Amino acid sequence: MSRKVWLAAILTLCFSFPALAQKITVSGTVIDPEGEPLIGASVLVRGETLGTATNIDGEYTISVPSDGALVFSYVGYATQEIPVNGQSVINVTMNVNSEVLGEVVAIGYGTVKKSDATGSVAVVKPDEIEAGLATSVQDMLVGQTPGVVVTTSGGPEGSGTIRIRGGSSLNASNDPLIVVDGVPLSNDGVQGMGNSLSMIAPDNIESMTILKDASATAIYGSRASNGVIIITTKKGIKGTPEVSFSANMYVNKAQKRWNVLDANSFRAMMTNVYGAGSNEVNALGNANTDWQDEVLRTTVSSDYNLSVRGSAGMLPYRVSVTYTNSNGILKTSKMDRLTFGFNLNPKFFNDHLSVSANAKGYYFNNRFANTGAIGGALSYNPTVPVYDIHRLSGDSGQKYLFNGYTSWYNISDKDNSVVLNPNSAVNPVAQLMDVNNHAEVLRSNGNLQLDYSFHFLPELHANLNLGYDISKTDEYNEVMANSPQAWLNHKKNGAGYEDYTYQSRSNTLLDFYLN
Repeated sequence: MSRKVWLAAILTLCFSFPALAQKITVSGTVIDPEGEPLIGASVLVRGETLGTATNIDGEYTISVPSDGALVFSYVGYATQEIPVNGQSVINVTMNVNSEVLGEVVAIGYGTVKKSDATGSVAVVKPDEIEAGLATSVQDMLVGQTPGVVVTTSGGPEGSGTIRIRGGSSLNASNDPLIVVDGVPLSNDGVQGMGNSLSMIAPDNIESMTILKDASATAIYGSRASNGVIIITTKKGIKGTPEVSFSANMYVNKAQKRWNVLDANSFRAMMTNVYGAGSNEVNALGNANTDWQDEVLRTTVSSDYNLSVRGSAGMLPYRVSVTYTNSNGILKTSKMDRLTFGFNLNPKFFNDHLSVSANAKGYYFNNRFANTGAIGGALSYNPTVPVYDIHRLSGDSGQKYLFNGYTSWYNISDKDNSVVLNPNSAVNPVAQLMDVNNHAEVLRSNGNLQLDYSFHFLPELHANLNLGYDISKTDEYNEVMANSPQAWLNHKKNGAGYEDYTYQSRSNTLLDFYLN
């Protein structure tokens, strides 16, 4: 290629860059479908962070590439993207976002469009916030909607507190009412498990509607004075069966620990305060124990979800089975949860009669760790070891004092017997390992709901709801013989003991109304 051709190509490129980068000023007005100006509508250049907002008259002015595009958006309206194509004036009429305003929310007496709801209503959809990342439903409410504060206990059993717009009572419960598929659950809770949200697998939830204001009491009475959480589980669909399976694994660890003195720093402080050779310093040990390491752990947890939904003839159905194994970061704490549920939701008489039949069963095996061990780990002497082997006086050598755990005890002058010092702290590891507090819970709830829309007046509905919620709990609190706790409770002989608690609860529901 000749030198002249190269020169011509270079000049062509140089002159083309200004044309590509040429910008023009575009102005216009943004209005709603009724012709009213929209104040503060967002006008952005596609692919750039450059943008502006409309003024009080809905007018805007912006610099944009002549071959670019403008993106117009406003809350409650559908976003529009309009190519510039060299135009200097672009007027836009925004259309209402029917998808948002047409969203259906549950409010107790059936469902309404979100745009027609007069109370303070929020909707949380687990599928939009990665339900698989949570083992408890209450975890999905954290930070999802204003006015709802969730404080978890940190235990694997899923216990915690939920407050909607704060608490208002000093003596009565401030817990919100929880309604699952039309069945209100007792605010008293069930012994041996966390709150009622802990029994539901997040993957089985279609949506959660939170009623925040006092209008909820018009539907559910005074028990809804602290708000309502309405949970709607997934339903069957018409068509060929769909099989869904998911498996999740989690690594759990303490994200933050308290900064306390280690053994060397503690010995140095005691020496500085009481002096070398003092009784206080001589009472210290030679170990270097991090008690937080001894009571906390890193664990692996998992859950598995299997569901099948479809239709058998005219009968839509959904069947689900879930298993969750959640191991807590505090040693010995764990939860095993097995759930089973089915749902039938056919329609008859040209869709005038809607039937919804639900039944769910839950099995829990919870082991509760003594959370007092956390406080003990912060205050227990770091210069002593976890185990301090002293043979039990008069024994054949098969047993040790306090099962071998370091403990503070006194020797009686009268009969040379050993007595645990009641004023001393209990070894944090012994608090966890020598006590087995566990519970087995069986629970089931469900309902049959019939909704009939009259043929001569389709807007008039008759609704009959028959529901139940039953549970049975066996809880055991076993304290090992010769443990520090056994010595504290039975003084001289250190005998082990066991407490057993049985609880049976049942609630039934019959609800009929015309709407």
